[in-house]
Amino acid sequence: MRTAKTHTRSTWGLAALGAILASSSALAAGIGQPEPWQMDRQVPVTENARDILHFEVGLHWLSLGISLFVLALIVYCIFKFSEKANPVPSKTTHNTMIEVAWTIVPVLILVAVAIPSFRLLRTQLSDPKADVIVKVIGHAWYWSYEYPADQGGGFTFDANLDEEKMPKLLGTDNDMVVPVNKIVKVQVTAADVLHSWAVPSFGFKIDAVPGRLNQFWFKADREGTYHGQCSELCGQRHAYMPITVRVVSDEAYAQWLTEAKTKFARIDDGSKLADAR
Repeated sequence: MRTAKTHTRSTWGLAALGAILASSSALAAGIGQPEPWQMDRQVPVTENARDILHFEVGLHWLSLGISLFVLALIVYCIFKFSEKANPVPSKTTHNTMIEVAWTIVPVLILVAVAIPSFRLLRTQLSDPKADVIVKVIGHAWYWSYEYPADQGGGFTFDANLDEEKMPKLLGTDNDMVVPVNKIVKVQVTAADVLHSWAVPSFGFKIDAVPGRLNQFWFKADREGTYHGQCSELCGQRHAYMPITVRVVSDEAYAQWLTEAKTKFARIDDGSKLADAR
């Protein structure tokens, strides 16, 4: 009878371990898109996104250390200064060393957090020479992308939600395309209300403000398709403003530019050539 119970417990233990191992893949970060039950950030593909991830992980460990230290102090005080251990309570009201310590230590912690934080801000706000410039315009409720003529573009196109594409509600009918390992400068504005252009794998989120041109830059070092969404509550169809960015090789990017010039060509009245034929 005892053997049967032991076997049953072992079976349940193995099943629980298997469930944990099976769920670990679901808890892992996705590449370019969210995964079911994901708890971590998406896999970073830019230096800035990796720095943000390392900074966040460091803060989590720091917070854990502080929490455990405070918990240890609370437990120590509970037993050390209980009524049973101290029938006559202490009348101490001041302790210079403790007061100095609980002032200086938090300041040192904040300085330790501020240094990598300022380093991140300096990288984000730097203005390196761009290999590619793309202007992004937020509309209610879709995105427009402009590629300047002096960099091989000279066309504009709209990107609307394509409900047939996967992942669900993250695919667009036209994708923004950029070359791999190139500095891409994104200039962002809006035509109507506030929007926010965000791609988690790039470590990138910037507000699209009517009448203002904000900009950011990234350098993706991995080819693939990366998804994002409007991250500013902008109205009825806010949830249906996906962002899709394809990072391709230099050869594929040059071929896409050639095809896009024809696909998105316009005549003087603003309509597409294909519509005028």
